[in-house]
Amino acid sequence: MAFYTRLKEKLKGVKERWSSGIASLFKDEPFDESFWEELEERLIAGDTGAELAGSLAEALRHEAKKKGAASKAELQAVFVSMIAERLSAVEGMGRPFEAEGPESPSLILLMAGVNGSGKTTSSGKLATRFLKEGKKVVLAAADTFRAAASEQLQVWGERAGVRVVAQKQGSDAAAVAFDAWQAARASSSDVLIVDTAGRLHAKHNLMEELGKIHRVLAREAGLERLKTVLVLDAVTGQNGLAQAAAFNSAVPLSAVILTKYDSTAKGGVVLPIACDLKIPIRYIGLGEGIDDLSPFDPAEFASALMEI
Repeated sequence: MAFYTRLKEKLKGVKERWSSGIASLFKDEPFDESFWEELEERLIAGDTGAELAGSLAEALRHEAKKKGAASKAELQAVFVSMIAERLSAVEGMGRPFEAEGPESPSLILLMAGVNGSGKTTSSGKLATRFLKEGKKVVLAAADTFRAAASEQLQVWGERAGVRVVAQKQGSDAAAVAFDAWQAARASSSDVLIVDTAGRLHAKHNLMEELGKIHRVLAREAGLERLKTVLVLDAVTGQNGLAQAAAFNSAVPLSAVILTKYDSTAKGGVVLPIACDLKIPIRYIGLGEGIDDLSPFDPAEFASALMEI
């Protein structure tokens, strides 16, 4: 089954929750002034944010007048196109990571996020995707606080046949990242994926540690090869936007991987992360399966969300 066909099935619950059922607003019946207020309120309720919600409602109102739309159904396709266009306008949106270049490794992914967001699982899935493309990958177990994290990454490494660089629990995470960088160079690997410890975005000392890892890798490899990826649990809603803003202040975020996008999530958080913070969503995940991580497609996503 195609990924976005499965996404439509998973989004059945999301559509009911996103903006308290925004899709239900677009029924084939005449609309009046109350429609615009209701649309804005439901967008806000669905974690879109007040300013962006107002912008979307006003833009749709403008298109309605421009096209002479007389029913809500006529607006549905326009609204879907508007969402897709705004998402697509963010540079890098939905573009898979590429590991091309003369230097080794040509791509370094620094995985960041709070506890339970799915960093380790996403690291393993990305490694598997690169392997299928014929790339050589090294994984770094830089979550030295939680013993289970290193073990989990080792499982992914063994399953995929990928080397995992690790040290004992409590080791300096930046040192692990440095050792992994050296190992990736020595083995002429294409990709280095650095799995870091989950950290609350409000904890200054933990964010400082992430900054240290970033500085070490940037110094050794150069910023052009280093991509910091925020792994974000879609269930967090507006708190996800706060997380993205905080992490982006600590280290420059290159991309977001949105995980656990199933029937417990809200759809609206995608929009402010992309439109307000200008951070591209590269991949979206639906579950724990190896094939449950796919490049984010704005048009397919918007269509699935609005049942088109």
